Amino acid sequence: MLTQFIIAIVALGLGSGAGYAIRKVQAKKSGDHAEARAERMLADAKAKQQEVLQETKTHEQQALLQAKEKAMKIIEEAKQEEQSRRRDLQDQQRRLEKRESMFDQKLLEFEDKKTGLEEKTKEIENIKDKIRQIKEEQIAKLQEVAKMNREEAEQKLLKEVERDAQDALMSRLRKLEQETEEELEVKSRKILSLALTRYASSVCTDTTTTSVELPNDEMKGRVIGKEGRNIKAIETLTGTEIIVDDTPNMITVSGFSPIRRQVAKRALDELIKDGRIHPARIEDAITNAKKTIAKDLRKAGEDALYKLGIPVSSIDPKLISILGRMRYRTSYGQNALQHSIEVGTISGMIAEELGADVFICKKGGLFHDIGKAVDHDMQGAHPEIGYNIMKKFGFPEEICYQSIAHHEDRPRTIEGAIVKAADAISGARPGARKQSLEQFIQRMEDLERTAGSFDGVEKVYAIQAGREVRVFVQPEKIDDLTAYRLAKDVANKIEAELSYPGEVKVTIIRETRVIEYAK
Repeated sequence: MLTQFIIAIVALGLGSGAGYAIRKVQAKKSGDHAEARAERMLADAKAKQQEVLQETKTHEQQALLQAKEKAMKIIEEAKQEEQSRRRDLQDQQRRLEKRESMFDQKLLEFEDKKTGLEEKTKEIENIKDKIRQIKEEQIAKLQEVAKMNREEAEQKLLKEVERDAQDALMSRLRKLEQETEEELEVKSRKILSLALTRYASSVCTDTTTTSVELPNDEMKGRVIGKEGRNIKAIETLTGTEIIVDDTPNMITVSGFSPIRRQVAKRALDELIKDGRIHPARIEDAITNAKKTIAKDLRKAGEDALYKLGIPVSSIDPKLISILGRMRYRTSYGQNALQHSIEVGTISGMIAEELGADVFICKKGGLFHDIGKAVDHDMQGAHPEIGYNIMKKFGFPEEICYQSIAHHEDRPRTIEGAIVKAADAISGARPGARKQSLEQFIQRMEDLERTAGSFDGVEKVYAIQAGREVRVFVQPEKIDDLTAYRLAKDVANKIEAELSYPGEVKVTIIRETRVIEYAK
């Protein structure tokens, strides 16, 4: 067993050594084969590299040749272009040289002409000097013969020409004025006739009364009250004066404010209708009257805006109430609100015919007398008051100006002239305004006295109900030119000193009569 075991071990060792030897031999053979393949691959790679390098060199050589060919071509083209430019430059240079020679020639000619002109100028100056000397000698001889200097002769000549041409100029001036007036009168009559025929309203407007009717004379005592307490309460609360006279069934409310008079009148109407008249009831009646009138004023203002097509929302409610106050305001017996509506309507119609701004004329015409609604409560004339009121409520300047324009002699805008004309039309229509006989006579006398206060006036007549004043002047004191100035002076004095509705036409009449008898 031991022997076998040893033999087995030895055999195992021999087998292992033989296997290792065999394996080593095989590994060496395999390594020789790998190195050979590697060498072959390296050799192939070097061969390919040589081929690539060879091909690359060939391509580079070809590219270099192509580049050289292109460079040569570009150089050749550049040379040709340079030669062409040189030829152009040479041509231009030849043309410039030719022009310079022409300019030199013309310059020489110009110098020759300049020299000739200078010589002629000197000759002309010499001739002028000779003429001046001759003229001075002639003037001296003329002055010696006429025994007057040049200034005196000029003044005399101008006076002669002015005297000779004055009659011709005045005749021409009168003819032109007459033609212009006739043409304008025809056009104005046409426009006014169209406007008036389109607008027809009552010429007799209602006036606000301040008289209160009583059912019987016994009511006068109740209105007066015990020891006059009722009438004192009414006067204190309304700011008016209650006049109780012998007029049957009638008492009168007096006061400078038309609104206060109307409040007192409505309160009295309510008290008389109710029958209970005492201080507490009087206060209630006056409070109710004020509320009612406030509503009436607002409604009257809105109705006026509706009639003229002006949006109510565009006007401040306070201004609408102020406009409504004109319902209780009169001017020469004409209702101020109705007058304003007429002016706005007629202004809009005339503006349509003339191509003016219709909106400005309508709105300006409606509010042109807005100052009259508060002129009893504020200082100043109603045109300025109205202008300030419209400015306060944000009206544009061209509308605010209408309050002043209708009292100006020459309004500066066409809309102002239209409103002024419409105001005169509304106030001048027959029956629109009324005056007492005493006031009428007094106004006529004032017109004649004012116009007759100027020097050179012989006679003065106020005609057409004070719409025209005819002034007869002394022809030996007033010439034609002075007559124009006199007409303006008379008109300005009437405007400054007198109050009158509408316009007053001033006519100056200068008449010369020469009488001779044949015997």
